Amino acid sequence: MFEVPVDKQETKVEHERIGISILVLLLIAGAAYYFIAKHSGSAKPTAAHVVVPTSPADPVKDLKIIHASMNKDSMGATAVWLVTLRNQSNAYTYSEIKYETNYFSADNRQLLVNQGTIKQTFSPGDELNSEIRDAQYPDGTAWFKFKIISAKSTVVQ
Repeated sequence: MFEVPVDKQETKVEHERIGISILVLLLIAGAAYYFIAKHSGSAKPTAAHVVVPTSPADPVKDLKIIHASMNKDSMGATAVWLVTLRNQSNAYTYSEIKYETNYFSADNRQLLVNQGTIKQTFSPGDELNSEIRDAQYPDGTAWFKFKIISAKSTVVQ
C-alpha cells in the first residue's frame, strides 16, 4: 500500500552503469577474438597440417570430369569443348593436364583422335572450367568423348 519512494536519478545511473559494463565486456571479447584469429592465421603450418600422400599421383582418377560438352564454332568447322574438371586429390596439385578427344561415326568407327594440354594449375578441391578449341570437326561424327590421359603432379606442402 505504501511504497518507498525510489529516486529516479539513482535508477537511471544504475542502468547507465549496467549498459557501460556490458559495452566494455563486448569490446574486450571483440578484441580478444580479433587477436586470437589474427594470431592463428599467421602461424606457420606445423607437421600436422602437411598432407602426406598415401598413394602415388593418379591424375586420371583424381581429375574428375564434371562436365564435358562439345559444340561447333560459329563457322561450324572447329570443335569447341566446354570442360569442367575437379581435383579430388587431397595431396596433389596438378598442372599441364593432357587430354584426348575422340570423334566416332554412327558405326563406331573412329574418325579422329586429337590430343592437347590444359596449361592451368589447380590445387586440391579446385574446379576448373575450360573452353578448348580442338580440331576441325570431322564430317560424319555421330558421337564423341573427352578424357584425361596424364598431368604433372606436385605434392601439396
